[in-house]
Amino acid sequence: MNFWDEIKESFREGSALTRLIYINLGVFLLIRIVNVFYFLAGAHFPFLDWLALPSDFNLLISRPWTLITYMFLHFDFLHILFNLLWLYWMGQIFLGYLDQGKLVAIYLLGGILGGLFYVLGYNSFPVFAGMVADSRLLGASASVIAVITALAMHAPNHNIHLMFIGPVKMKYIALFSVLMYVIGISSSNAGGNLAHLGGAAWGVIYVLQLRRGIDPAKGVSWMMNSLKKLFSPKPKVKVTYRKPVNDIEYNRKKNQDQVRMNEILEKISKSGYGSLTKEEKEILFRMGN
Repeated sequence: MNFWDEIKESFREGSALTRLIYINLGVFLLIRIVNVFYFLAGAHFPFLDWLALPSDFNLLISRPWTLITYMFLHFDFLHILFNLLWLYWMGQIFLGYLDQGKLVAIYLLGGILGGLFYVLGYNSFPVFAGMVADSRLLGASASVIAVITALAMHAPNHNIHLMFIGPVKMKYIALFSVLMYVIGISSSNAGGNLAHLGGAAWGVIYVLQLRRGIDPAKGVSWMMNSLKKLFSPKPKVKVTYRKPVNDIEYNRKKNQDQVRMNEILEKISKSGYGSLTKEEKEILFRMGN
């Protein structure tokens, strides 16, 4: 198996967290490689404008896909490094409490609500009036903070061991992050901090709805599962031809199968079904049908 096949296999067999990281990393590498050719040609690189989320309503209407694409888009190395480290670290803990479908749903819908906070904020507050036309948002930060706040709501007392500090409960990490985002609105990254607050809000809303027995992202989970089935490789049907067997051979094979079946049933009675090997489970399933 070559390197590319290993990557595809890892993506196909990996968790939802692995796929989210691969998509972010793949988009980053593609953007940066293509940018090199535009740079060498002395041409303007247009793809960030087409994939980043604009704060201008009219421009957003003409590029609605940016509400999705922006959350997988990075250009600076440190930006993607810290986002993916946070996503991997918190995503691993998240999957210890909730399933993969919920992780993807929170990531996507947290990113969307974060994007809407950014657009609405820039079009509502007078201080941003002169920036709307030229402002763009990119990065997975809103989606990542949505995962963090959802985790903090679901498992508030889960301890995270921070270097030089020691164990800190998840709820305090989320609260501190949100406080920093509120303060950061008056900084040079006002749009990013507005988006972070939108993502954080979705994490809280999502878990509150789950506690009421409502999964507001059930449709997203269903859509992702459908896409997974659609793009999963279909098993190849193998046709085999067997020569007919005579009665003596048939009875001999049947007796061998029965002896094997008795051995498996005896093993189950002594050690339980979990003690069976994969081959024994397949034999049990085949002979039970």
